[in-house]
Amino acid sequence: MAELANCAQCGNLFLKGTRTICRACYEKEEEAFQKVYQFMRQRKNREATMTEIVEHTGVEEELIIKFIKEKRLLPTEFPNIGYPCSHCGKKITSGNLCQACLEKLRKDLEQHEELEDRMNEKEEREKKRTYYMFDDKEL
Repeated sequence: MAELANCAQCGNLFLKGTRTICRACYEKEEEAFQKVYQFMRQRKNREATMTEIVEHTGVEEELIIKFIKEKRLLPTEFPNIGYPCSHCGKKITSGNLCQACLEKLRKDLEQHEELEDRMNEKEEREKKRTYYMFDDKEL
């Protein structure tokens, strides 16, 4: 069942279903997508950069990035479109991080897990070395 929500773009109330924006904003987005797609379909524009697409269509870069992330514009068809890596800003065509940042994150996680393992091993060794002495009179 749909719920009442505010549109993420214009703030108007609408019945939220599968989209987070109202029908009017969705239609505007679709018009923008068609404008970008028609521009990109022309053979001479297939290798256009993000800046060139924005200049020629008037569609905001954030919206074009949204189309790429939704896989409506495919970098395999249009090789010069991409968006910045969330960490370093390098141009990527999928996900949130570039390969180099993913690898660095993976290495950092491995180091962290290794450190945690060493700390746990140290704690276990400390527990084994601890001697408890009880006074027989107290028992």
